[in-house]
Amino acid sequence: MISCIQRAKTKFLIAFLFALAASFGVSTTGYAQGASLPVDDAGIVSAGESLYKNNCVVCHSVGSDVVVGPGMKGVNERRSQTWLLSWIKNSQALIASGDKDAVAIYNQFNKQAMPSFAFSDDEIISILTYIKSAESAAAEAPAAGEATAAAPGENVGTDAVGAIGGYLDIVLVVLIVVLIVLVVTLLLITSVLKNYLNKNKQLDEYDAEIVNQRFDFSKIYKSKAVRTLVVLIFVIVLIDLTLDKAMGVGIQQGYAPTQPIAFSHKLHAGEHQIDCNYCHTTVYESKSASIPSANICMNCHSQIKAESPEIQKIYKAIERNKPIEWVRIHNLPDLAYFNHAQHTQVGGVECQTCHGPIQEMEVVYQYSPLTMGWCIDCHRETPLNTEGNAYYDNLVKLHESTTKSAFTVSSNGGAECSKCHY
Repeated sequence: MISCIQRAKTKFLIAFLFALAASFGVSTTGYAQGASLPVDDAGIVSAGESLYKNNCVVCHSVGSDVVVGPGMKGVNERRSQTWLLSWIKNSQALIASGDKDAVAIYNQFNKQAMPSFAFSDDEIISILTYIKSAESAAAEAPAAGEATAAAPGENVGTDAVGAIGGYLDIVLVVLIVVLIVLVVTLLLITSVLKNYLNKNKQLDEYDAEIVNQRFDFSKIYKSKAVRTLVVLIFVIVLIDLTLDKAMGVGIQQGYAPTQPIAFSHKLHAGEHQIDCNYCHTTVYESKSASIPSANICMNCHSQIKAESPEIQKIYKAIERNKPIEWVRIHNLPDLAYFNHAQHTQVGGVECQTCHGPIQEMEVVYQYSPLTMGWCIDCHRETPLNTEGNAYYDNLVKLHESTTKSAFTVSSNGGAECSKCHY
């Protein structure tokens, strides 16, 4: 779930946006069933998206797909806002009151209790606004695709580039074939002329020697210059291979071990868009990103694919009261200090920056080399966000007075040895 700081920021942003809307005479409460939500307000939609992805996406899809609970498509039309506020805040209380719709949903989804959320009305409205906005975006996407397909010549530029590339490939193949034919033809002509001249026997001794001379390959490998060149090339290749192996010690880029449970990030983080922070709960708060415990898996898999052989391994781990023995993939040497929270929370570094397209990985592998040179290059090239932080004001002024380059992490001491080795 989102941290207290993130939650407080989101609450402040939503309250500010709704207060701003109210100051202009725009009502933000009392949206009845089927009423229009302010989907054009980017701030409210963004705040709602953040809340939805950190709290709701694990059990609900924005579309019509059923995950744990029902899909959210059309929820603003199916239910009144008053009902939705009550249901999201405390679904069990609404069920206990005997509400027919609440009881029907509870029974339909195997009496799976939806957790209560201490959201304000404005926060819930922002979530509903985001859902409405996502529906509108999904509805416009096919229409845009149809319009593009229907308009002849719309993608002429792209098609032309592809056609030119295809023609160039054909031309290259034709040229190679022509060259091969020319070489074969020249060899045939040479052979025919040589036979003709030898049969006529009109050549003097010198010309006959030229026509019938044979190339002596033994002179090449007996040459001192050639032998020296071969030995030199061999030594250079040997040194290069040795250096590559030596420099590769401890580097596990591409390492993809077999895990005790076949967990797919492509399915969970990619298709279902489950936020990384939901499973790795300390990635924004601690030195290390935590390994998810079995009970986090059970939040969903107590209902979803419970009979799957892979899910049964989680059940067995719980029954035996033993942790799942995941194999660590990304591992820095003990001599190097690294803090996840410093990079993700403070620096705003995305997971994909170091871990690559994790949302596309069926089997997770080490994407980056994680070498000292790789880290230092990142510190030298990444600008430091100093806006709104008075601590950096004098440092930035001093930096700008001495150089025209950007104020990077390295400019703030990010390349000093003691930052990572102490």
